[in-house]
Amino acid sequence: MAQAKSGDKVAVYYTGKLTDGTVFDSSEGREPLEFELGSGMVIKGFDDGITGMALGEKKSVHIPAEDAYGHSIEENILTIERSTVPPEIELELGLTLNMHQDGTGQVVQVTVTDLTETSVTLDANHPLAGKDLIFDIELIGINQN
Repeated sequence: MAQAKSGDKVAVYYTGKLTDGTVFDSSEGREPLEFELGSGMVIKGFDDGITGMALGEKKSVHIPAEDAYGHSIEENILTIERSTVPPEIELELGLTLNMHQDGTGQVVQVTVTDLTETSVTLDANHPLAGKDLIFDIELIGINQN
């Protein structure tokens, strides 16, 4: 039976969980995820987990943070004066905002992680940075090159 390898276009159903069992993403109720293995379209650990799977195979893959979204980088956490945030923005923990980087014009997505009367802490790390992930995967399609 054919096994998935780098360069193949694959289709999978998946459920992504944190190590405590919390589901953060799933293809349930949606079309399967389709991508080319080895192309960098998905995180390395997910790609590696599918490589070598046979059509119809199901498995659970544990992906350490370094093969997922990396570790949280302290330089990506910024505390600013609350007064610098436009007053029409209702700040709350977990709120996601788009922030323009000075000089580059790039927009970075940040999450409010702490609030005080005078300051706001913003985290530009990926929300899953620093977390080990578990994916339950079912390979339902292989289009080999």
